[in-house]
Amino acid sequence: MSAQTRTETDSIGSLEIPASAYWGVHTARAHENFPIARRPVSVYPDFIRAFACVKQAAARANLEIGALDEQRATLIDRACEEIKTGMLHDQFVVGVVQGGAGTSTNMNANEVITNRALELAGHDKGDYSFINPNDHTNRSQSTNDTYPTAIKVALAFSLTTLLEELELLAASFERKGREFSHILKVGRTQLQDAVPMTLGQEFNAFAVTLREDVDRLREAVTLLGEVNMGATAIGTGINAPKGYKEAVIRHLREITDLNLVTSSDLVESTMDTGVFITFSGALKRSAMKLSKISNDLRLLSSGPQAGIGEINLPARQAGSSIMPGKVNPVIPEAVSQVAYSVAGADVTVSMAVEAGQLQLNAFEPIIAHSLFQSILWLERACQTLRVNCVDGITANEERLEEMVSRSVTVITALAPVIGYSAAAKLAKEALATNAKVADLVTSQGLLDRDELERILQPSKLAGLAPETDAIPIIEGDAEYEGHPAVEA
Repeated sequence: MSAQTRTETDSIGSLEIPASAYWGVHTARAHENFPIARRPVSVYPDFIRAFACVKQAAARANLEIGALDEQRATLIDRACEEIKTGMLHDQFVVGVVQGGAGTSTNMNANEVITNRALELAGHDKGDYSFINPNDHTNRSQSTNDTYPTAIKVALAFSLTTLLEELELLAASFERKGREFSHILKVGRTQLQDAVPMTLGQEFNAFAVTLREDVDRLREAVTLLGEVNMGATAIGTGINAPKGYKEAVIRHLREITDLNLVTSSDLVESTMDTGVFITFSGALKRSAMKLSKISNDLRLLSSGPQAGIGEINLPARQAGSSIMPGKVNPVIPEAVSQVAYSVAGADVTVSMAVEAGQLQLNAFEPIIAHSLFQSILWLERACQTLRVNCVDGITANEERLEEMVSRSVTVITALAPVIGYSAAAKLAKEALATNAKVADLVTSQGLLDRDELERILQPSKLAGLAPETDAIPIIEGDAEYEGHPAVEA
């Protein structure tokens, strides 16, 4: 052994490990075996933090039941506490895609925690005669209960930030809804003109649908609260002393501040990973809604001259290397691509969950990677959509006013009064002549001016407010500010 390395030995043989490394021989073999994603588990800090929480709870439980002496338990506890704060995350070097049902990540955690505990005690790294990664840091545990538990804890941690970003994005749309509450526009169904609404209603609906997904995600995360700590290898609890199962879940609840419970059937909970399908489905639902909204923003801003052009997205960068002045909706485009990735990850999770055999699912690493990446990318997508797009959206009010004034869709409001057939004839004539509907109605003597104004009030057309407070749409007054109910 040189000053730059130390020798560590496992059942396969000996390896030289960098003397400064907190990981050991098991991590070194995994690092060599899985150069697939070229992305270490440390790219998901919440996962590392969750693993430290699990190991810390185990150390405290082992101390409580007398399975670990106070000195070793305290040193392991201290090392875990440091890792929880962000220290040594760069030492978690095994790849996110790995065989072995997560054993490599568990071994990596055991070695890093152990070597830091040794260092705290004044021992050299690798002095496993004093604290051993498997005998002490991993006592009463197996990869098969620590790994899925850490995934569930980490998902709960990670979801907190995503929910915050979804709430902020919903609030941004809501503010735009209030800002645009006075602007009448033509609604659309199947990409064809429909009845009038306000631009504010459209943007407020974006906020509402996002908040619905916040609720669905919160429901999904509660299902992650059932864990299998104490199950050890296959759920029979082999090598877990009496009292450990009850102690470890109590300590883990205290450490994580999560509402965790031990599964009533540890064999079932060790083999079943169905909860990850449910959680992944909730993420996909949110992603699909974000993509739908992003596509709506692209449609509404299309043009600027030959498209719909009802709103203006902030110009973020040049859109072409050949067409000067072209600006593309790059932020919504990026968000939709994240949504497609989340949808693909959902398929991956589903296949991995189905592929588990008998008492264990060997494919939890790809489940974990898929879910963590989806959460992280959705979080970042929400942030860039809010900051770089939604907050800067403006309305093209002149164009909106002109489209409403020329739209035959207001005839829908006249149908109950003049009849469907007469209204259909009016629509056909208006489209053929490009005449305003209001002018055709009065010129043909179908309604007098006062009755027409009463029916075609903007607030009534948009279903917003009592008709008495509105200005007739036929006057084309751009100063309509809406009923106070709109501003509420």
